[in-house]
Amino acid sequence: MAIETGAENRKDRAAVALAARRSDAIAVARVICILGVVYVHAWTGLNGHDLESLRGTPQDSLRWALMEIFGRSAVPLLGLISGWLVAGSSRTQDWLRHVGRKARTILLPMILWNGLAILLVSGAAWILGLSAPVPSSTGWMFEELFIVSRNPDINVQMPFLRDLFLCMVAAPLFVRLPGWALGMIAAMAALSQIMGWGPPVLMRASILFFFVMGIIARREGLADRVAALPWTVAAPPFVLLMSAQLFASLHPGADGSGMGLPVLEMAALDMAVRVAAALFFWRLAWSLAASGARGMLLRIEPFAFFLFCSHLILIWLGGPVLGALFGKLGSPFYPAYLLVQPLLVLVAVMVLGSLLSRASPRVARLLSGGRLMAA
Repeated sequence: MAIETGAENRKDRAAVALAARRSDAIAVARVICILGVVYVHAWTGLNGHDLESLRGTPQDSLRWALMEIFGRSAVPLLGLISGWLVAGSSRTQDWLRHVGRKARTILLPMILWNGLAILLVSGAAWILGLSAPVPSSTGWMFEELFIVSRNPDINVQMPFLRDLFLCMVAAPLFVRLPGWALGMIAAMAALSQIMGWGPPVLMRASILFFFVMGIIARREGLADRVAALPWTVAAPPFVLLMSAQLFASLHPGADGSGMGLPVLEMAALDMAVRVAAALFFWRLAWSLAASGARGMLLRIEPFAFFLFCSHLILIWLGGPVLGALFGKLGSPFYPAYLLVQPLLVLVAVMVLGSLLSRASPRVARLLSGGRLMAA
């Protein structure tokens, strides 16, 4: 009996340790994913025509590599984590309370940050001559605030929160569906992403795909199984597929789709890269959660949502200021500026978030969806 009790205690301690590391890995994943998103929106100082004229140059290639590897590729993991967490939450049993909570922690911050973007970025355009969008109609304002049927012009990252909220509204239904039904929804979402379907219902159908796959991953225990994969298994699919996508992005065909491949094939490749990237970055987060970087990353995590929501405002306003020192894309010192942009934005966010938490805790809670309550 004593031997059995000792074995059970060891199992319990092992289960607790596993759950703690999993929780840390989720927090770490949020940090590395959202820092990666900053590369997607990094300041270049150039318009679309000028950017296209630099296509294929070493600096542009570096920018594309950072965007794809650390930006667009990491984002799918955020959707997976959201689905995984909601699948294990008892709060979905009460639909009204669940939706009300998600409206406070996802939808309301989205609207508030979109309003701040209009006020600060468009205000700077009016007053200081910043090259940025300005309100052209009440319809434009409405779309910028609520993202009803198109992507916004200023806070271009916010469709993720918009679509995530819609997924959360449907989550109480999703968690009750059998596996085969969830698989069909995921397959339809993947097909919609590849075909370009979705708007105005979903801006990015891939978010629904990864959200549902997160629920499936919870049911099947896939998080721990992927975390246990050796790097020789977890890394090659991402490295190979990402290499192909990078080559396609930097060597577009006549129709702009990449390597002369048809648009649908390029979209399918992009979807495959996102899946492989989600697995790779989860494996990376799992390793970092047991590394010396764990403590630092966990201290940053409460600011991650604040960083996601505010980084484009900071880039719109601060990018040209530092750009005057380092230069635009194509200038000799621009690569150094590009590489450190996520860290510069993170420092600004942590300072602003900490000051706001002290000066007005209620406002800090609203803008961070409750995540800066203890900051």
